[in-house]
Amino acid sequence: MSAIPEPRSGSVVARVAGWDINDTMLLNRELSWLAFNARVLQLAVDPHVPMLEQLRYLAIFSSNLDEFFQVRVSGLLDQVAAGISVPGSDGRPPAAQLELIREVVTELCAQHERILVDDLRPALYREGIALLDWEELSAIEQQDASTWFRDRIFPVLTPLAVDPGHPFPYVSDLSLNLAVVLEGDDHPLFARVKVPNTLPRWFAIGETDRYVPLEQVIGAHLDALFPGMTVVEHHPFRVSRNADLSVDLDDADDLLSAVEFELRRRRFGRATRLEVGASISSNVLDLLLREFDLDESAVYSGSAPLDATSLTQIANLDRPDLRWPESKGVVDPRLRNGEDVADFFSVIRSGDLLVHHPYYSFSRSVVEFIHQAANDPQVLAIKLTLYRTSGNSPIIDALVHAAEHGKQVAVLVELKARFDEAANIEWARRLEKAGAHVAYGFLGLKIHTKVAMVVREEGGGIHRYCHLGTGNYNHRTARVYEDLGILTANAQVGEDVAKLFNYLTGYGRDLHYDKLMVAPDSLRESLVDLIDHEIESGRGRLIFKMNSLVDGPIIAKLYEASQAGVDIDLIIRGSCALRPGVSGLSERIRVRSIVGRYLEHSRIYHFGNAGPDGAGSTFIGSADLMGRNLNRRVEALVRIDTPALRDRLTEVLDVLLNDDRLAWTLDGDGVWSKRHGPAAVDTHLRLSQLARARVGG
Repeated sequence: MSAIPEPRSGSVVARVAGWDINDTMLLNRELSWLAFNARVLQLAVDPHVPMLEQLRYLAIFSSNLDEFFQVRVSGLLDQVAAGISVPGSDGRPPAAQLELIREVVTELCAQHERILVDDLRPALYREGIALLDWEELSAIEQQDASTWFRDRIFPVLTPLAVDPGHPFPYVSDLSLNLAVVLEGDDHPLFARVKVPNTLPRWFAIGETDRYVPLEQVIGAHLDALFPGMTVVEHHPFRVSRNADLSVDLDDADDLLSAVEFELRRRRFGRATRLEVGASISSNVLDLLLREFDLDESAVYSGSAPLDATSLTQIANLDRPDLRWPESKGVVDPRLRNGEDVADFFSVIRSGDLLVHHPYYSFSRSVVEFIHQAANDPQVLAIKLTLYRTSGNSPIIDALVHAAEHGKQVAVLVELKARFDEAANIEWARRLEKAGAHVAYGFLGLKIHTKVAMVVREEGGGIHRYCHLGTGNYNHRTARVYEDLGILTANAQVGEDVAKLFNYLTGYGRDLHYDKLMVAPDSLRESLVDLIDHEIESGRGRLIFKMNSLVDGPIIAKLYEASQAGVDIDLIIRGSCALRPGVSGLSERIRVRSIVGRYLEHSRIYHFGNAGPDGAGSTFIGSADLMGRNLNRRVEALVRIDTPALRDRLTEVLDVLLNDDRLAWTLDGDGVWSKRHGPAAVDTHLRLSQLARARVGG
């Protein structure tokens, strides 16, 4: 099934003039991202996906859409409000982009509701899992729910009246609420009831797998909240707000205090979307629109329960027959010493290791590396960049332990990691309390690179051990995010990483790196030089894997390479502004996306003829090809020079390019189509098989 086609803004021109790129050569970034979310939505109807996992994809789709409105739509609305009409990458001004976004989102939300109501609810019911409305409960079940309401729900509810003495209450971002209309003496009265997020959203009837939405339980008992009053009507609603941090952070004197202030301000961000039940009356809707300063273009209504992110509660039910089979990452044989854990430092000294998560265990490779460093008396220092991590992080625990026991610990904490700012502030303070050196990065730049370095004294000399990866130091997401990393004692890599950390914690400019390409200093220029090398070779070959490709100058360079005869495959999970397969422009470029059980997160950049030994050159690292990654973030790509490891990366790329189960392909009009072929190659299954075969499992 094809996903969302992207309307074209004009005819495609056939030539690229330097760095200038005509807007008709690019696809719209926002619509391309929505097409990615449409691909996620299709997993909810994929017969190869277990039923509760299908339900989980409905929740993921909704969570993705929430963030899209909090950030991307909010940005466009700010531009319209400021009178800015600068066109986007495809030539459309902000107002026109918002119109198209509404059109696409409306259709996607309708698809989402049909899948839930018409497909998954009946299928789950046949498996003994019932998602019910209040009216579908038996009298005995309603009585049980009433008891639960009286004992557990009623005490935490706070009805808020709206009248001249009680102004319209603040409604927090993404909270679920009931708009209640009561009968008054002269005119209807209005009140708001917030559905508490401290209770399960889906109320379980007894010990069964029969559930009813919490807001419907509350709605059936509103008379208890408004004694002596007549409830005329009630309707669920939910508002999304601008959740992006202010650009004023770039001028802040104290970054930590500035981020904390912005987090408090985020709660009061401008409303961007109003979700309501389909039965809402026009009077109530008009009141909400007036109070939130929105027009009808911001309204999205549906008959299914609002906030489908709550479906995760049902998807987590203990029904192994309806979920993915458990899959644990393998451990590289070199990291095992019989039944015991090997000495990582002697193993890494003997040769580089490539780890590919979740096929290879993150906890028993990267986490263990930091753990051993924290406990090794010969280790003098540990340095690490922290963009996102998890609660109860074993890596943070190890760093705290190391600092408390006298090791030099330096952590670069990125306070501006969107939606993880509060958690990162907490980690930073805990590390500082333990005695670690904590730096908060640069004004105007985000530290996005994923790098760790251990400095160890051995035989009277100092040796550096490094981990460079594509993913965050987060042991939870490493179970579902596909990422790559290298553990190395290579002296040149160690020199480069030491320079990078000194630059991040101190001062420096015009740094030269041997094995790394670093943004924002030189990554863009280095990539362009490598692409030029492929153009000049006469037999050029490029394979790039990333999350997003929207940078205009890089796209122009890829168009130029295509016109010069370079063969190009792009594997892009999310947004892609490049138009592939257009005659005279990009006919040698192919674009595909892999969407399945694991979130494709790694970045691999392969240049067929640019290697030091003539065998090509392959890099992994943190950077996507977006303006923010190349210009406004600290990123690092590391060259993989060990032939065996380079071959393994080639093997990964081959699997991705031969996938005909999870792959979607993009055409020049912006339409993504699901690929079906004879090979039946499922990337995630095949790479898991290869990992187990490699360790003899």
